[in-house]
This record gives sequence, C-alpha cells and structure tokens, in this order.
Amino acid sequence: MPAALRSFPESPPMNALSTDADSLRSRRRRAPVRRRRNLHARLRQIRSCSPRRFAAGRPGRRRLTVALLCGLWPALAPAADGLREPRAFDRLRVYRPAPPLPESYRAEDWPCFLGPRHTPVSDERGVLKDWGPNGPPLIWAMEKGESYASPAIGGRFLVYPHRIGDEVLVECLEPTTGRRYWQFRYSTTYSDRYGYGNGPRATPVMDHDRVFVYSAQGVLYCLQLADGRLLWKKDLAEEYKVPQDFFGTATSPLLWNDRLIINVGAPKGPCVIALDKKTGRVLWESGDRWGPSYATPVPATIHGRPTVFVFAGGESRPPTGGLLSLDPRTGRIDFRFPWRSRSYESVNASCPLVIGQRVFVSATYQTGSALLEVQRDFRHRVVWTTDEVGLHWNVPIHRDGYLYAYDGRNEPDAALVCVELKTGRVVRREVLQWEDEVRIGDTVQKVTMSPFRGWLLQVDGGCLSLGEWGHLLWLDLTPQRFRIVRRAWLFAARETWTPPVLSHGLLYICQNTRDVLNKTPPRLLCYSLRPPQPTTSEAGSQGDPSDE
Repeated sequence: MPAALRSFPESPPMNALSTDADSLRSRRRRAPVRRRRNLHARLRQIRSCSPRRFAAGRPGRRRLTVALLCGLWPALAPAADGLREPRAFDRLRVYRPAPPLPESYRAEDWPCFLGPRHTPVSDERGVLKDWGPNGPPLIWAMEKGESYASPAIGGRFLVYPHRIGDEVLVECLEPTTGRRYWQFRYSTTYSDRYGYGNGPRATPVMDHDRVFVYSAQGVLYCLQLADGRLLWKKDLAEEYKVPQDFFGTATSPLLWNDRLIINVGAPKGPCVIALDKKTGRVLWESGDRWGPSYATPVPATIHGRPTVFVFAGGESRPPTGGLLSLDPRTGRIDFRFPWRSRSYESVNASCPLVIGQRVFVSATYQTGSALLEVQRDFRHRVVWTTDEVGLHWNVPIHRDGYLYAYDGRNEPDAALVCVELKTGRVVRREVLQWEDEVRIGDTVQKVTMSPFRGWLLQVDGGCLSLGEWGHLLWLDLTPQRFRIVRRAWLFAARETWTPPVLSHGLLYICQNTRDVLNKTPPRLLCYSLRPPQPTTSEAGSQGDPSDE
C-alpha cells in the first residue's frame, strides 16, 4: 500500500456473551419500560384535549392543579414523538407567521454547505419574485454572535453555530418560527490573527438523526439531532498536529455514505481523511503535504464511479496546494493538479464546480482559473486556464454553457463575470452599481453601492444575489446582459460573506456584523419567498415586508 494511503481495519467485535452483572443491569433498565409507556400514553391523551375539558369533574385543588399542568404541559414535556416542543427565547424576534406552502411549490432541505447538490443551485420552484425595496417579508430574526457559517436545514430542524464570549453556541431551531429545540455549548480560545471574526467558519452537516459541527480550532463534534446530546468528538488539530492556519479551520466536512471526508491538512500528511460517521473512527488517510484549504470537498460521479474532489492548500512555505481527485471508498488518489498562488499569504477557498466529466477550480492572489477534464482512466486533461478570472470564495453557477460568478480578491476590483465554459473566454464583465440614500443624523446622502464580492444562488429560472453589504438582488443573467430585476437593502453591515440558504420557501441570510446605519446587532434572518395565497385577505397582508 502506498505510503500516502493508509486504511484502518474494523474494530474487533464485542463478546457476544454478557456477564450476569450485565444481564442484571439490563433487566433493571427494562423494568420501568411499561410504566414509561403508560405514562406517555396518558400524556398524549392530555395533549389531545383542552385543560378545562380534562379537568372537568375533578373537585377543588385537584381540578386546579390538573388544569395548570395540562396548560403547561405542551411547553414543558416532550411531544408524542419524543421531541421537546421548541421554545421562544430572548434573542429571537418574530415579525409574522410564515405563510403556508402551496401544494404546487417544490421544496427541498439544505443540510450542508451549498446544499444537496454542493453548488449554489436550488431546485425550489414557485418562489416569490416580486418584492419591494425592503425585501421579501421578514418572518423572524435571531440575534447572534460571531460566525461565518451557514445554517444547515433538514426537516423541522435548523442548526446554526455562533460564538458569544468564550463559548460557541450550537443552536437547533424550528425553521419556520425560529423557536429553539436545544442548545449545545463548547468553549473556545480561537483568535483571528488578521482581525476578522472569531466565530465558527464551517457549516454543520446533517444526517438523519445526527449533526456534525467542525470548530474553528479543528475539533469535530457529533451531536444527536433530536436533543443536542454529544455522541462523540475528535480533536483533529491535536491528533494530526495541525497549527492554526491563516483564518482557522473553515472547510466543512463532506458526508458521503457512512463516512465524513475532511481536508485535515496535516503538515507532514495526510491531506485528507475519512471518519466513520457513527464512531469517529479513522477509515483511511490519504495525500501528503498539501494543507487545509477553505473550500469544502465536493462529491461527484465520474464515468460511473464515485469521486471526491478536494481543493487543498493553506498556510505553508513555500505555498502548496491544488486539486485532488480521489476514490471516497478507499482514499486512493486518481490525480493531483497543482493550482496555488505563489504568494505566502494566500488560500484556496472556492469549492470545485463539477460539470459532467469536467471540473472547474479558481483562486485569487494572482492565481486564476482552470477547467480540467477527467479521462476514462481517471487521469486529467487541462482544457484551459486563464488569469483573467479569480474567485475568492464564491462558487460559480453554470447555465447553458456559461459560468457566472463574482471575480476579484478585494471590494475595489470585484465584478460580475460571464465565462464561456468551452473556451474560458470572458464574454462579459460588469460592476453592478446603483445609488442608495442613507440618513446620517439629519442629513440624507446618496452613496454608490455594489454587490462587491457577492454570492449567486440560481433558483426558479433566475438568480438571487447577496452582496457583501447586505443587498439582495434578483438578477436576469445572459452573456449579453446583466439586469437587476429587484433590489433591496436588507441591512448595512459588512462581511456578508455567508452564502444565502433557501429551504422550503424560506430564505436565510446571515448579517455578520453590526448595521452601521440602524445599529442592529449581528442576526440570522429568515425571509419568506413563499408565494402569497390567492385569497384577497391573504394577498393584502403581503404589504411592506419590514416592520423594523
């Protein structure tokens, strides 16, 4: 077996014979089961009727006590499926109920970074496209701490990590109301050496009954999704002796079948590891000295075979990194494609984009972009390279043979570009600009604004765009024209670098810093893109979307 690839055997099976003491403990655990079942059946009966009706016929104090318990029970006790009802909390502000989803609406979960397709493309259909200068209707807002992570959404759960003080709060919310199911905390000492936020970077990963959270200091937590209980944790930075990189640990784990694939980037190798999702046990290690990047691994099926692309490369002297193609079952590397800036202070941060049998990679810091084609023998062929386009962290969308993305390392050189996929030729480059009115004291001024280094989200025949100063745009993009169809300024806050998330008709946006105009603190915001109901009364309630 090559030195760069290590596999680990299965753990030995436990003894099938239990001791007498084990058997006794098991019987003791089973003894109250029937009583618990009877209790839950009775509680379900209580939940199914009103307190007044249930307490009827019970005299005096007993009647009052029963009525009080019945009224408090929905907030205090688990639901019939074992879940505790979500509760409001002091950092949550609710503006209006989320409208119901029409039967014709096509919805989906968003359980990991960039969603189920690992690209900024949503499959939702029927979204609200007509909204005013204040944006879509605001449903709820949660005041939050420091974080660049996206929320992960699956079913009735939304999981979001953020830092307040010296603790990171992993909070599980009900997506439509913002009410909280549970909260898990862990301490942190992370300090960003460039003065950016000190909170989490990696987006949680959901998997049926559990969620995985990767800290800025390289610790991986596996939590039970129903109640936030810690199932296992693994300090990968300590285990693999990974020093704090430029901006901490930011790559999100990739969940592939029964394993988590992570660009751990150990200084002497491995570059990539796979862990058993149930136990955290290492399944394989692969690669050598390419460090941890800020891009998340991307899965694909290439020529009928599962493949994972890892765009590696972090802090090292000299700077090294590039694209790894590997088999997720074994960790065996198909090919390496070096693609990294020659500048020491540089990172690879934009996730690879897979288009059929081809894969696109891009980086700033005078690096550029490349399109590779994977051959049937899993070697690669360079289709083209260009130094005219360099993506910092956003990921392009592909439409009808063209790529659209925000090019540029810094605000002043950022522009929206259209690149012909076949040739790599930039067919359109435009800095989208407009004037906004801002009030400073008693003075109203006009300022020229732009999305700068924004994000694109392709959905329902169009494209949403979130700018890094809090602007939400609906764009019509073609190689001949970039047209702003709708524009709203949601907040005037910098570092809006987290991609927007759309799930079940609700749009989640992270305001990562304080609003410089309205002074609102950092927040996780939930907007409705659910279409209005056809009745007159319901349609009339869709007026000015902001109550702030």
